Amino acid sequence: MRRISNTWMNIGFQLLGILLALLFTTLILLLADAPPLQTFWLIIQGAFNNLSSISNDFVVWVPLVLATSGLLITFAAGLWNIGVEGQITLGAIFTTGVLRMLQNTTTPPVIIIFLGIIAGMIGGAIWAALAGALKTFGGVNEIFGGLGLNFVATAFTLWLIFGPWQRPGVGSMSGTEPFPVSLWLPQLPELRMSIWSLLLGIISVIVIYLVLRSTYFGLKLKALGKNIRAAYLLGIPTWQYMMLSFIVSGLLAGLAGAVQVVAVYHRLIPAISSGYGFLGLLVAMLVNYHAIWAAFVAFFYAALNIGAIQLPIVLKLDSTLSGVLQGMLVLFVLIVDGFRQRLLKKRI
Repeated sequence: MRRISNTWMNIGFQLLGILLALLFTTLILLLADAPPLQTFWLIIQGAFNNLSSISNDFVVWVPLVLATSGLLITFAAGLWNIGVEGQITLGAIFTTGVLRMLQNTTTPPVIIIFLGIIAGMIGGAIWAALAGALKTFGGVNEIFGGLGLNFVATAFTLWLIFGPWQRPGVGSMSGTEPFPVSLWLPQLPELRMSIWSLLLGIISVIVIYLVLRSTYFGLKLKALGKNIRAAYLLGIPTWQYMMLSFIVSGLLAGLAGAVQVVAVYHRLIPAISSGYGFLGLLVAMLVNYHAIWAAFVAFFYAALNIGAIQLPIVLKLDSTLSGVLQGMLVLFVLIVDGFRQRLLKKRI
């Protein structure tokens, strides 16, 4: 009975956090002279108005849930993989490089796309391994190392777009030369969504859920995250598992970058990561590192991003208002969870 009571208490506190976030966002809207109810309705309408809008939600959901799935691995190990943005970018760069190298050969398009995706995963893993090595062998905090590598990845992207991979006769922020349709992941008719990329997102969530819940690898990662010294004394090879967590996270971030190239933009653009790495951090914190909820919360965040596009069109509000709501959701849920934990300690 006590366990059931605690479960309902947890749900109640989470709902309270969501309610406080909505109230805070409502206050922001009132200060901006915007009608709160109409604003929230426009976001919902923009996200679910028609089949095209819903498909766009999934276009955002796939790279977001891939990045989040990888972050859950490093979070389980007690590590903050802030460099996930750069890992997505390197995945996109490696994928673009392979596609450019093979597009004029006789290699079948399906093989080129497959090799491009694999290359993207390798690129993300290499960039994550650099952050892991700085942490493990150099003593550099993963937050600072990851942020530095993010800047390097962005600079590298710009150099490629305006340098070796520059479009013929023009250097443009629109990115590199688009790839032919044969090198795109197949999309649904008249929609931007690819069933293949959607499957990649679904599979990633299921795999990470099973890894963290049902494998010795996941159990050891959690032990490492709880207490690294105790994990070492129990015989867990700590630095090896730290590196592995970074590499697995990088593989999925690189896959997100590859999807951005072969299923969304069909070229390399300066902001190819689209902020999904940082948004994935918010999703991972909001689900309290439980992989089973990551897919649903990531879709909610994706819908907010798509729905907010209506705000500047109808109400002349900046679409970044959705970012305020996303951030406040995490902030208030974490604050309320802190009060919950203090209350439980007093009850004990």
